[in-house]
Amino acid sequence: MKFWQAITWAETDQLIEIARFAEEVGFHGLMSGDHAVYPESISPDYPYSETGLPPMQPSDEYPDQTAIFAAMAAVTRTLHFTCGVYVLPLRNPHEVARAAATLAILSDDRFILGVGVGWMKEEFDIYGVDFRRRGRITDEMIDILHTLWSGDMVEHHGEHFDFPRVQLSPAPGNHPPIYIGGASEIALRRAARVGDGYIGAGTAPDDVGPLLKQIEQLRKDYGRDHLPFESMIGVTALPDREMYTRLAGDGLQSTVAPPFQYALGKKRSTLDEKKRFMEHFSETIIRHVR
Repeated sequence: MKFWQAITWAETDQLIEIARFAEEVGFHGLMSGDHAVYPESISPDYPYSETGLPPMQPSDEYPDQTAIFAAMAAVTRTLHFTCGVYVLPLRNPHEVARAAATLAILSDDRFILGVGVGWMKEEFDIYGVDFRRRGRITDEMIDILHTLWSGDMVEHHGEHFDFPRVQLSPAPGNHPPIYIGGASEIALRRAARVGDGYIGAGTAPDDVGPLLKQIEQLRKDYGRDHLPFESMIGVTALPDREMYTRLAGDGLQSTVAPPFQYALGKKRSTLDEKKRFMEHFSETIIRHVR
């Protein structure tokens, strides 16, 4: 099993040392979080809590994903990077294609493009993007990304994007894997239909096995069960060696250690506190389950 450390909301000025230390103690990768903007007030529409209220605040740090992944890749050799998840339909496909291609090249293929359709309508309103069409925009963007990553002279004439013949250079030697995040039926189907992997939103241990079976069945339904695919699912339970061993037996390939805010029980923490948590997680779980 691969273990990732969630770095969502971690202090940006600590990320370089977090990356170095995570690699040293045996984490497979780091997973960050993304919002393009964060308004002062939003509707209670967060899909992953009973109240509809999100756990984050406007003051929580959401650094630019391209910048932090490039910086952390430069000081590591084996550590991987992904976003859980990048709000894809807010962005321009040309910018995403170029950024992801550059990250893939500079990191020696250690970058995974983790994407989702987003949940915060206010964010879409600020960007001037139709919130109701975000799923269809996402599907079209994924097609465009693969087309641009070919490195050929290509054109696209679609429902939401239209451009003449262009060429992306440098093109990645390998297309960056695209993992689809979310917990809805639509998100699972999108992951099975066009994804190279799935990123869960946090799942109870007893629900992991059935979720993996559901995804596998969907992949069979779409005729894609022969292709490489990885499910990356964070577990909503205290880290426990026996639990992870059991989930590995259920077929879980990759999981995520909780963000430092949750693990340490406070909003801000020192770099040393984060290192101690990662070291303890490694000594008690990673070295035994991996």
